[in-house]
Amino acid sequence: QVQIVESGGGLVQAGGSLRLSCAVSGSGFFVHTMDWFRQAPGQQREMVAEYHADDTTAYAGSVKGRFTISRERGKNTAYLQMNSLKSEDTAVYYCRVGAGGRWDSRDYWGQGTQVTVSS
Repeated sequence: QVQIVESGGGLVQAGGSLRLSCAVSGSGFFVHTMDWFRQAPGQQREMVAEYHADDTTAYAGSVKGRFTISRERGKNTAYLQMNSLKSEDTAVYYCRVGAGGRWDSRDYWGQGTQVTVSS
């Protein structure tokens, strides 16, 4: 069974930095992709950063140049380094993991971690 634990959220002043972590545990599956999404109050959940199976990455335009996604494959852990934070980055951040057999995958979600940026 895929278990996901996110950590690293908190309260930070505008212009500050935070690093989120997403750790996957369990056995009997491959972890193919690890992504970060966020959802602000009253808003739809949106993609923030993606780490693809071929080690390429993609970012939402609003965070490009400020956020960096990385992954430690041996530990099945992904990180989201967030710099130059803005008040509009305030949201619950979720880790989405694509996992399954060698040639198939389904999405699993973490419980989310709150990031609050004060202006």
